[in-house]
Amino acid sequence: MLGFYDYTVVLTYIGLGVSVFGMTQALEGNFRVAILCLAISGLCDMFDGKIARTKKDRTDDEKSFGIQIDSLCDVVCFGIFPILICYCLGMRGRLSLVLLIFYGIASVIRLGYFNVSEEKRQNTTDEVREYYQGLPITSMAIVLPALYLLRRCCGTRFLAAVNVTVAVVGILFITDIKVKKPQKPFRILLAALVTLALAKMFHLV
Repeated sequence: MLGFYDYTVVLTYIGLGVSVFGMTQALEGNFRVAILCLAISGLCDMFDGKIARTKKDRTDDEKSFGIQIDSLCDVVCFGIFPILICYCLGMRGRLSLVLLIFYGIASVIRLGYFNVSEEKRQNTTDEVREYYQGLPITSMAIVLPALYLLRRCCGTRFLAAVNVTVAVVGILFITDIKVKKPQKPFRILLAALVTLALAKMFHLV
């Protein structure tokens, strides 16, 4: 069979599967589940790198495959999936569609650039990356769920807020800024969002 099959990519595939399921829920109008799936995919992406680094005997081909498969899954999970959610939420006007197209293009550019720079970096050092160039595409897994949870506060301005969010996040994907790699507090925040979304989904809060 083509590809590399070991535990280092399992979490990446789980995140992709969750996102695909979330897409079906967005199309059905079940946004609570869709948003929850987006947040869970973000959690999977946040920890898949840590799991991959526990395998010390990875070949160069396995490392390169890991980089490629991670970015390909990210395109679906944090590029296409948020676009579908936002479209189903109501981003259907001309300007909104332009923003969604821009967001999709920006996410691909961001991931393509990351692949090139990350492969070069791994060929020169084994150190863990401390900073990203540009906003990581995974950020949408916390930004969009947070905005959705605050939708009642936004009221009639919610859709406008979604449009602005898509535009700003897309711009930050390709802006040459240094973004510190998420540490424990960020992970705790994302886990808290998943828990809150789950609680709201089952009307526990």
